[in-house]
Amino acid sequence: MSSRPTSNILCVLAWVLIITIPLLVTGALAMSWTAQMGRLSARIADSEDQLARYRRMIQTLPSLQAELERVRANETFKAFYFDAPTPALAGAELQRQVQDIVNAASGRLISTQLLPGPPDERPPRVRVRTQIQGSTETLLDILYDLEQQRPFLFVDQLSIRSSARPQQPARDPRGRVIRRPPVNPSGELTMRLDIFGFTLGGDQ
Repeated sequence: MSSRPTSNILCVLAWVLIITIPLLVTGALAMSWTAQMGRLSARIADSEDQLARYRRMIQTLPSLQAELERVRANETFKAFYFDAPTPALAGAELQRQVQDIVNAASGRLISTQLLPGPPDERPPRVRVRTQIQGSTETLLDILYDLEQQRPFLFVDQLSIRSSARPQQPARDPRGRVIRRPPVNPSGELTMRLDIFGFTLGGDQ
């Protein structure tokens, strides 16, 4: 008699296990699936947000291009740059401009050399190295004129030295002291400076 209730209990426990185990497995799968779907939903939301930002950027692209073309066509803007097709031609224009400035200030342009600008610079830079002789007033006039120029010109690597030397005593073959004439008695200065500007032109 006691074996029958025991068998009934075992039978009930077996059925409980049969029902509970699938439910637990199904619940675990459902929780994992829900978490995965949550992560996917978050990624989709982020992607949609990025897509919306990209669409807004694309919508502003035509207006940005139009603004860029307007600035490029602006004559006032162009007045600050050398409008030459290449940096080499802009460099030749810069050399001519420096020559005119020196001549107007009654100076002497001893030498001028076109220097390469930094690579991949936008807008490209044109640069010349010059050596100029003149009085103090002449060199001040040159610096002032460079500051007032259009297109904009910038001065770099400036050095100034005096080429005047005092009289030096000497002796003739008989041993008498003679005076040599002073070298450059006017006291002219020699100025060496790098001058650069920018061009709207393309690559060399």
